[in-house]
Formats: sequence, C-alpha cells, structure tokens
Amino acid sequence: MRLSKLISPKIFPILLVNFIGILGYSIVVPILIFIVTDMGGNGFIYGILGAMYPFFQFIGAPILGRLSDKVGRKKVLVISQAGTFVAWMLFLLAFILPKTELWSQSSELTGSYAMTLPLLIIFVARIFDGFTGGNISVANAYLSDISTDEDRNSNFGKMGASTSLGFVLGPAFAGVLASTMLGEVLPLILAAIISLVAIFVINTKLEESVPCVVNTGKIRLRSLRRFFQVEHKNCFEEGELQTGASNTTWKNVLQQRGIPLLFTVYFLTFLGFSLFYAGLPIYANTLLDWTSTELGIFLAYSSLIMIVVQGPVLSRLEGKVSNERLILIGSVILASSFLLLSFSNILIIYVANTLLSIGNGLMWPSFMALLSRTGSPSMQGAIQGYGNSMGSIASMFGLILGGILFESLSTTVFVIGGVIFLLITLLMGLNFIQGRKEVSLST
Repeated sequence: MRLSKLISPKIFPILLVNFIGILGYSIVVPILIFIVTDMGGNGFIYGILGAMYPFFQFIGAPILGRLSDKVGRKKVLVISQAGTFVAWMLFLLAFILPKTELWSQSSELTGSYAMTLPLLIIFVARIFDGFTGGNISVANAYLSDISTDEDRNSNFGKMGASTSLGFVLGPAFAGVLASTMLGEVLPLILAAIISLVAIFVINTKLEESVPCVVNTGKIRLRSLRRFFQVEHKNCFEEGELQTGASNTTWKNVLQQRGIPLLFTVYFLTFLGFSLFYAGLPIYANTLLDWTSTELGIFLAYSSLIMIVVQGPVLSRLEGKVSNERLILIGSVILASSFLLLSFSNILIIYVANTLLSIGNGLMWPSFMALLSRTGSPSMQGAIQGYGNSMGSIASMFGLILGGILFESLSTTVFVIGGVIFLLITLLMGLNFIQGRKEVSLST
C-alpha cells in the first residue's frame, strides 16, 4: 500500500518534523554516558545532566506553548529547532576545548568525579536545548489544530509511530557511527545536520495551523520585529476576542473541564515510565548481565511493536473504541507489564516488554487525542505546554528516584511502576463512569 494512502498529505509534514526531531535526539542517547565519563564525570553527574533537560523544558514548554497560541505554531517550531541546533554546536565545541578541571569531588553520595570545562559546556547545551525544547508540545498542538473528531485518534497514533520510528533508527545510527575513527563526534555532527533539516522542513513544508495569525508564509528572519509581528484577524464572535490565547495562564487552563484529571494522568504516566527507564539499564547491566547490544535489541523490539500498534492498529480502531476505553485498556496492560518485569526469566521479561509496548501504543496516543479535544481550541498550545511541563517534573523526579530506589529495592521499583498505572486505571475508570452517569441524566 502506498504511503500516501496511509498518511494524509495534511499531516505528513508534522509527522516528518516530529520524526526528524526524535531522530536527532535519540542518536545521542546511547553515547551520552560515554561522553560524560570521558569528560571527567560519572554516573552521578550523568543523572544530574539527564535532569537538566526536563527541568528547563518544564520552564520553557509553557512559554513556547502560549507563544504558539499567539504567533503561530510554525514560528515557535522554528525557534525550538534553532535552539536544538545551537545545543548540538555547543556539544561539538566541548570536544575541542581543553579538559581543564574546574573542581572535583569524592563522596559516598556523589562518587568520584571531576567537573571539567567541556563537561560544563555540555551542561549549558542541555540547559539551552531543554528551555527551547517545547517542540513536542507545539507539534501536538499543531496536530490538534488540523485534526477532526473523526481522524484525531488515528493522527495521534501516527504521531506516536513517528516517535517510535525515530527511537528505532537513532540508536542504530549511533552504534554504527560511533564505531568509526571519529568516535562520538560523528553522531553529534549528524544530530546537528538533522536539526538544520528540521528547520528547512518546517519553513518550507509546514503550513501555519493557527487561523488567526497572519504572515504565515515562509519565515524570513530579517529582523526580530518583523519575525514576531503578528496581527489577529477578527475571526472570533463578539465577546470571545479577549479570550483564548490572551487568557492562557496556569489558573485559567486548570479551570477547563477535565484538565486537572488529565494533567494528573500526564504526571503519573511520565513518573511510571521514568522509573522504568531509570531502573532498566541498571537491571540489564547488573542482575541480567546484558551487553549494550542486548539492551539495544530489547529497546528496538519495543519500539517496533509500538510502531505497529500506534499506526495500523489504532487506525483500524478509529471510531470503534473510544479514547477513554483505550486509555483504560492500555493502562491495565501497562500495569501487568511492569509487574512481570520484576521476574528475571528472559522469556517473561520479553513478554513484559511486549505487553508494555502494546499498552503504551494504545494508551498514550489515545490520551493525547483526548487531551487535544479538551478545553478551548485557542488554548491548545498552552494546554500542551503545561502538560509537557507536568511530564518534565515527573521525569526529573522519576529518573533520579528510580536509580536510587533500584539500589535499595532492586526490581521492586517496577512493582511501584505497576501500582502507578493501576492508579491511572482507577482515576480514568471513575471519571469514565461519572461521565456516563452525566450523559444518562441529561437524556
């Protein structure tokens, strides 16, 4: 079947932008720990460095989300990708700087590390990339803009599939490129080039999705004033003009019906998965005694299953099963998979991985589709931005907490993750029942 029949030309550019962005990010994930240790750091520094991106994304995503409601998604996506490009250039700068030691420390809590000038530059790069890293929330807001109730589930499923595909190909490219004579430098160069390609695609292929923003053609960065100058057309009904993008504070977003619950689920989902991503590498390296290749195969297998579930499977379920039901089914499957991960039998672990991939593939796109049709359409940038921030907070806590808990509780950390997804099932189930009661009373 031709690609054009599977993917609408309307959504293909944003799927391509998302894929390129994930590819550029994931291409560096497998080699980052080696870069940190080569520059003088250790596992403690690697954990802190990992928390920098979600922390500053927590600050930057709502700002970029609200800005996209006002000036348009396209402009903000360019800003975000430009920030990513600058971050990769800072990464490359770190490789040519002398390894001048700024300070060092050795303790039971932190271990032994030396903070060098190149390592400090890498911290700056991650901070800058995190602050401008609102592209995911803005891309989701863009997809919400151009989706209808009929194709919303399918579109968000395809967005998830493009993410999974990026995570499949990125680490594979990194493994091949890092084995060359240039080592870790070549994957970084490719990541920077990918960011430039993303900027080109956004600028030339992506049409502006916010209907009340003018100057939506190609972005010309001749001056900051011209770049940010926008004019809102009188396209709202009288009395609505002052609402929407100009009224997207945290308080106002939370007042939207259904948003508090969905933000709670957003937080809990990221917390559960952060425990998984923090504990899995330690689990594989210590108790399972896996090599990096075996771990890579494990993760690639998971991403491939999610591509299938988020693509053709969700497309077939479109209009047949509601978002709420898919979220409930997916969260139950995820809870089961986390509980099975605590076993050390290789067959059971792969069964757990299969269930985790299916559950994630069903739940997360369905959740994002539900979030995208909750609240005012003119507030979607802010809603997605604040939601992204909830995920960032959860990631910060989960990544740090997961590593600490695994040291003391071992695989029980996965049981905790299972309990979190059972809690999500309970919250969404009660909300689903309440919604059905309200519908029956109104009729």
